[in-house]
Amino acid sequence: MTVLKPKPHKCELQITGLRWWIAGLLFLATLISYIDRLTLSILAPTICRELHLSNFQYASISVWFLFTYSIGQTIFGKLQDRIGTKTGLSIAMAIWSVAEVAQAMARGLFGLSGLRLVLGLGEGGHWPAAIKGVSEWFPAKERALGMGIVNTGATLGSALAPPLIIWLQLSFGWRTTFIATGLLGFIWLALWQVCYQPPTQHPWLYPAELDLIQKEVVKPETAMVSPAWRDLLRNRHVQGIVLSRFLGDPVWWLYLVWLPLYLYSARGLSLKAIGLSAWIPYVFADAGALLGGGFSGWLIHRGWKPMRARRFAILLATVLALAGMLVGGARSATQAIILISIVLFAFQFWVNNVQTLTSDLFPNHLVASISGLAGTGAGLGAMIFMLSTGWLVDHFGYTLVLVISGLLIPCATAVLWMLSRNTEGGNKTEPGALAITGRLQP
Repeated sequence: MTVLKPKPHKCELQITGLRWWIAGLLFLATLISYIDRLTLSILAPTICRELHLSNFQYASISVWFLFTYSIGQTIFGKLQDRIGTKTGLSIAMAIWSVAEVAQAMARGLFGLSGLRLVLGLGEGGHWPAAIKGVSEWFPAKERALGMGIVNTGATLGSALAPPLIIWLQLSFGWRTTFIATGLLGFIWLALWQVCYQPPTQHPWLYPAELDLIQKEVVKPETAMVSPAWRDLLRNRHVQGIVLSRFLGDPVWWLYLVWLPLYLYSARGLSLKAIGLSAWIPYVFADAGALLGGGFSGWLIHRGWKPMRARRFAILLATVLALAGMLVGGARSATQAIILISIVLFAFQFWVNNVQTLTSDLFPNHLVASISGLAGTGAGLGAMIFMLSTGWLVDHFGYTLVLVISGLLIPCATAVLWMLSRNTEGGNKTEPGALAITGRLQP
């Protein structure tokens, strides 16, 4: 194995701590992604009334998004490992921003479903690129914190979206709201084209920071091979990550898609009251994203092995997530929002560490592909759960759905541990990585 050699930089402009600015760009992409996907959810009471949609029809629109979002993560994951983070994420952002703007022209169930399908395909390219970007730009001890910053875009975007979107809707109408939120992506694209390059090619990066980033990065002596998806899925660590996301991510999507309608129909809140309160759980999720990454990184700094630190953080979050079983029985909207806040804090604490396992266990040239598969698993699980939620709410109400959701993260953690129980070291030369790269070397 040979250490990757830094390339010399010849540029007068150099920025201290450039990796944190790159994390900031990925944070902004995540924030825009969540504002765009949440626009429909927050406007659901208005759009469902105006377009005469039932709960099941609304759920089916969300399922079309999740279907292409799931497939898109696997497709873009493979693509980004080949063409790079910059180009891959640029293509994804352009696709979903066009689709977001086009939703302003929707006239019914068919048109809205088709545009959500395109939106999901574009947004599917976001997470593989974000995880790959963090893997490229951060050393292992900072990687979970880097992912925490990126995940904060999801939670902060979710917190900003209700007041922003409801203000836009009340001021300009729901169609103009889609146009305004869609234009954010094009502004970000201009920044991305100017500011992003891989660390070894970035002219603004100080050599000392490049040495810090590169000191744990190794390059195989033989040529790197891009394995087939079936070969990746034979690996037990990949199976554990994918299946845990399949089971755990529906918790996040439940509240992302259904929270405004739940507060409106089950808790009796007005659209204005939803705008004033629906952001609160996402502030707690924001804290969970940062603290989840910071906590496991702090343990690593204290001498814990990476996998042991990630597992301990995942366990703490799993216990907190059980609060989801109590949401349906809350006596007031305030109590329900408090319990939902705990659940979303726990989810982000949990998923931040699960996502980081990919870059802990596997080399950079596999990170986007494996992250894409994990995202596909997450999307498929969410798709099944969202469609089931629509039917269950129409027939039985929300309580049964909320109780089931409280058990999903414990089940996900159990599956993850069963499939990765032999991993202790938490580095890229463990059996998880070698079972893929070793078998496929020419």
